[in-house]
Amino acid sequence: MSVRIRWDQETHWLKAGIAGNGAFLNVNTPDGIVNPMTIGWGQVGIVWGRPVFTVYVRKSRFTYACLQVADSFTISVPRLGELADELRLCGTQSGRDLHKVAACGFTLVPGQSADTPTIGECGLHYECSILARCQLEVPDIVSHEIHRRYESKDLHQIVLGEILTAYVTEGAASDE
Repeated sequence: MSVRIRWDQETHWLKAGIAGNGAFLNVNTPDGIVNPMTIGWGQVGIVWGRPVFTVYVRKSRFTYACLQVADSFTISVPRLGELADELRLCGTQSGRDLHKVAACGFTLVPGQSADTPTIGECGLHYECSILARCQLEVPDIVSHEIHRRYESKDLHQIVLGEILTAYVTEGAASDE
C-alpha cells in the first residue's frame, strides 16, 4: 500500500538517493515494455506554475528514444542503501539488448495517475506527465568546465514532467 505525499515532501530522500547510487527513471518502450534507467541527475521544482520533475537523458541512450514517443515517465527511488546492484545494471546495460525489469526481478506496480508503472521494490515514487523536451546544444553551454564534459557531442535532452502524484510505500523508512 502507498501513502500519497506532497510533491515537495521527502526531498531529503530524493537528494540522498540521486547523490548516492541513483534512482530509476522508468519509461514505456514503443513495444510496451518498461525500461528503467538509472539517473544521477534530477530536480523537483516549479515551472509554469506546476510541480515538475526534470530529468536529463543523453541522445545515445535507449531511454532517449523511448521518451520521444512517451506521454509519461515515473521515478522510483530505492530506500537508502538498497538495490545497488540493480541500479548499477540499469545504469550500464541498454534496454535495447536486455529486458532490465526481468533481469532485476522487479515487480511493476501500475501507475496511479500515469501510464508508466513504478518499481515495487522502491519506497518513493513520482508519476509525471511529459510537458516539454528541450535538447541541450553545444552553444548553450557557457561554462568551459562543463563544455569539456561534452567533447563527444552526446548531449543531454532535458525532459520536464509535471508531477501528477508522489507517494511512499507504506512502512518505507527514508532514514533522514
